[in-house]
Amino acid sequence: MPMAAGNETGSAAIFVLMGLSNVHLQAVSFIIFFSIYLLTLVGNMIILSAIVSDRRLHNPMYFFLANLSILEMCYTSVTIPNILTNIVQGSNTISFAACICQVYLFTLCATTECILLAIMAFDRYVAICIPLRYRNIMKPSLCLQLSASAWSGGISNSIIQSLPTSLLPFCDLNQINRLYCEVQPLLQLSCSDTSINKILTSVSALIFGVGFMCFILVSYVFIIAAILRIPSLAGRMKAFSTCSSHITVVTLYYGALIFMYLRPTSDTSLSIDSVISAIYCMAIPVLNPIIYSLRNKEVKSSIWNIVKYKIIKRDLNCIY
Repeated sequence: MPMAAGNETGSAAIFVLMGLSNVHLQAVSFIIFFSIYLLTLVGNMIILSAIVSDRRLHNPMYFFLANLSILEMCYTSVTIPNILTNIVQGSNTISFAACICQVYLFTLCATTECILLAIMAFDRYVAICIPLRYRNIMKPSLCLQLSASAWSGGISNSIIQSLPTSLLPFCDLNQINRLYCEVQPLLQLSCSDTSINKILTSVSALIFGVGFMCFILVSYVFIIAAILRIPSLAGRMKAFSTCSSHITVVTLYYGALIFMYLRPTSDTSLSIDSVISAIYCMAIPVLNPIIYSLRNKEVKSSIWNIVKYKIIKRDLNCIY
């Protein structure tokens, strides 16, 4: 296994991604990771195509879903191409520059997703709790502002986290127990005082992790209360169906994050870290389009219309 030589300057450091240390069957591993990447791209592109092509889906909920689909494709594009390259080359190392770039982009995606999921919860709150004012509140201008705030928040936080990390010196064997580079493992590897960096990551986790998760929970307290006040069972089921996909995605995403960062450490925690980190950066992005397409009748109908159009177009091309 390639190892990193000890050095005192971050710019010359080489990191070893220990999450790839057990990859022995290159062909099988490559097929698995490539399939995940391809399914993520295809699935989210189908969702995007359905939203763009179907006027019934031109509303705030699906506008934010389109943003989420773009984000999920970015998520996997940050990590999986490097994993595939390392598998082909039979290596598990990554340069300092590539590692910091990955830290920046991964933090951007993680932060943006936290904000975006909170915005989607707010959208559902307005739609169910104050439906008569929904169109007046969720105007296109506000939707654009909320979307821009999610991406700009992700960019700002990623700069705040990755820039100080890039200035740290790294020494000895720089082994990262992940499939990719993250801030926390890099702070553990640095041979200098990282107290300021840890404060920055703690504040970030408090605001974007705990803060937005609490916002989502509070929103759903009001949403569930409003749904329970609906007199008919059919009305309650219809209202809940508009939230079920979002609830599922939030549960998967925050469940993985909580298990990853808040559980007690143990001897087996390093190997578990690698598995959980793979779940929330690879499994969740590939599951999101499946969740939204299977649990949403409008999306399923739009996707089916696209499929029928492609089939009819192909048949006409064959005839003529």
